[in-house]
Formats: sequence, C-alpha cells, structure tokens
Amino acid sequence: MKRFSSWFTIMIALFILCTVFTSKAQSQDMGTVQVVEGTICTDVADRICINSSTRFTAPVDTLFCFTKVVGAQNNTHVTHVWYFGETERARVGLDVRSGSWRTNSSKIIQPHELGDWHVDVLGEDGQLLMVIPFEVHL
Repeated sequence: MKRFSSWFTIMIALFILCTVFTSKAQSQDMGTVQVVEGTICTDVADRICINSSTRFTAPVDTLFCFTKVVGAQNNTHVTHVWYFGETERARVGLDVRSGSWRTNSSKIIQPHELGDWHVDVLGEDGQLLMVIPFEVHL
C-alpha cells in the first residue's frame, strides 16, 4: 500500500507539472505577439512602406496596410480588417512565419469612398493588436 501511495503521489506531481508548463508555454506563444509598426501607404517596395500617411488625397486607387509583427514563437497569422467608417470592406489573413515578420495587405479605394477609414490588425484568436486610422479626402 505504501508503494502505491508513493507512486500515486509522483504521478499527481508529474501531471501538475506538465499542466503548468504546457499552459505557460501556450500563453507565452499567444501573449507575446505584438504589432510594433503599422502604417498605411501608397506602395510597398523591398519590404518597405512608401509614402506613408494618415491623410490621402483622392483618387488614390490602391492603399497598403503595412505591419511589422514581433514575438511569435511559432508560425501564426494576423488579419487586416479594412473599415470605411464602421463598415467592414475587406478582411485579409496574413501568415507570420518568424519572430520578426513584415507583411502587408492592399485595398482598392473607390473614388467615392471619401472620409474616415481604419484597419484593425487582429491576432490569431481575433484579439485586437492595433488600430491604424487614416482619411481619404478631396
């Protein structure tokens, strides 16, 4: 009976340790992903944002949302959600394949879409990582 009690105690201790380390590792993977740079621009060349601004004069044709994501422990993804006012206009999923990753999405802006815009950058579980506001005007 004493041998069974010792074995049982060891198994419980191992189970608790595995549970604690697994949940800690998962929270580090999810909790450390951050957007350290987010901007709207007219072009992206060689992984660099060109003509970034918060105000664009129409017609602009296509705008790009450029983000730099850091802290990913494993391959993950972010989503750029483009809003005109409060109306969602586009949703683009983007891979993040290293601990420091630059990525971008683009949106064609119609000539009549004047006013306030913003892009929400969402993490893998839909958590809001950054809001990037901008305006298109005459």
